[in-house]
Amino acid sequence: MRRTAKTRHLTREVDGLQVHYRESGVPASTAVLLLHGSPSSSYSFREVLPSLGEHAYAIAPDLPGFGFSDAPPPAEYTFERLAAAVDALVVSLGVERYVLYLTDFSTPVGYLLALRHPERVLGLVVQNGNAHEAGLGQSWDAVRRFWADPSAENRAAMGDWLDFDGTRATYLSGLRPELRDLHPAESWHLDWERLSRPGFVDLHFRLFCDYRGHVERFDRIADFHATHQPPALLLWGRHDPYFDIAEVFAFHRTLTAVEAHLYDAGHFLLETHAAEVTPLLTAFVDEVLDREPSRR
Repeated sequence: MRRTAKTRHLTREVDGLQVHYRESGVPASTAVLLLHGSPSSSYSFREVLPSLGEHAYAIAPDLPGFGFSDAPPPAEYTFERLAAAVDALVVSLGVERYVLYLTDFSTPVGYLLALRHPERVLGLVVQNGNAHEAGLGQSWDAVRRFWADPSAENRAAMGDWLDFDGTRATYLSGLRPELRDLHPAESWHLDWERLSRPGFVDLHFRLFCDYRGHVERFDRIADFHATHQPPALLLWGRHDPYFDIAEVFAFHRTLTAVEAHLYDAGHFLLETHAAEVTPLLTAFVDEVLDREPSRR
């Protein structure tokens, strides 16, 4: 019977920032790189990291400005800057190739890494993350109007979500009461404790505005899929109010090796379904990494 590995909680200075990260397993040149969504942190992966560490070297950083990682200056707070910091971290750890776990607002970060160094990406795990127009449903109409015309009126039409209630809704929105009861309340309380620091709401709104650049890169992402065809595992909470389930089928249209699993869950799938996801995740990682010559 396998024993689960211990998770280590570390900090390293990279790219001019102190970056906090969790790691599990034996350090190696191949790894699983787990990137969290917004407004969360590497805390999202607390339940899968010990098991992953028995199969591979697993790294889960707090993206700059999230969790316990430093934030760059506001003018530099973009997905490009976040990707540069993550890139510097994995290089400093001696990681050359990785399985990339993407979700929510880490999807732009991960695909920037993939577009910059496609040869490093051994496989993709996409959990409620968007890379096609199909996944941006009607809930994004007001956002698109704001992108086209960032007026006060269009800003007001999007509503307020960067507050405590909005942080909690990121976890619970769209769920039936019995599914809400599965969510541990400390998750959004921890997120809000970090987000409510002076200046951080404005900082995270800047990042939200920069998501427009990710949408503009969809064609480049499609080219990456078509050219490199990384094997992909899709894990999807079907009640996600932000990214339409049509996104799952969009991945099937652009990639040839896709395994997809839908769950009766919301946006933050691992909060409620880590036990169901973990064996699928470790099996996928084993299959992908076993193709690497260094693992044979």
